[in-house]
Amino acid sequence: VQLVQSGAELRNPGASVKVSCKASGYTFTSYYIDWVRQAPGQGLEWMGRIDPEDGSTNYADSVKGRFTISRDNAKNTVSLQMTSLKPDDTAIYYCNAVVNPWRNYWGQGTQVTVSS
Repeated sequence: VQLVQSGAELRNPGASVKVSCKASGYTFTSYYIDWVRQAPGQGLEWMGRIDPEDGSTNYADSVKGRFTISRDNAKNTVSLQMTSLKPDDTAIYYCNAVVNPWRNYWGQGTQVTVSS
């Protein structure tokens, strides 16, 4: 199993960015995909989840309305679209495939920096 994320991004406050996560090595619709982030000096913060089978999503209250998770089953890819970016959104963003509550496969992380 491998999750490969897109590269680092730098944006101004108020801008948007899309981070992608391409999965391989398993049946794409088998596992939920979560997005989590880690801001500098902070712990992991869960952003949201998508079920690749039907596209249903759940989001953390802190990002609901600003972040959107989508999937492209033809490309085995999940994306995290982030809008109205704030400096506090600066973090490393990780996708992970949730096999069960005790086992996940992780992407390599994508640095998103929001700064003027």
